[in-house]
Amino acid sequence: MVVDTIIHAEKEIHIITIASLKSISMREIELEIFESGCPGHKVGEKFKYPEDTGKMCTWLIESASHMIKILRHDGKLGWSYEGTPYEKVLDKDGVTTEFVRCPDPTCAGVVLKITATTIPSRQK
Repeated sequence: MVVDTIIHAEKEIHIITIASLKSISMREIELEIFESGCPGHKVGEKFKYPEDTGKMCTWLIESASHMIKILRHDGKLGWSYEGTPYEKVLDKDGVTTEFVRCPDPTCAGVVLKITATTIPSRQK
């Protein structure tokens, strides 16, 4: 993995990108509607990735797709949203969370919680 440092909102943020997928374990992804101002989704709805993506609004799943890919391959996004309802878990016991807001200008109240859980390695 490669670590890049950027400055965002006067804070130093470390972004980890994927350099080699061969050495990275896959993670199971669950998507949950955390907030909703849209008739298409209700708070608490849960979806498995990628199996249930056809049940989700295209705007919402596309807004989350890059973060899902990073989390699925054991990457982390270094900001934490500390002190907000969107405060993240960063790899506590193999679990990492991220939050994404839908860009639909008419129903922009939808917030998706992405939970990535490390899949235990199989012993041969």
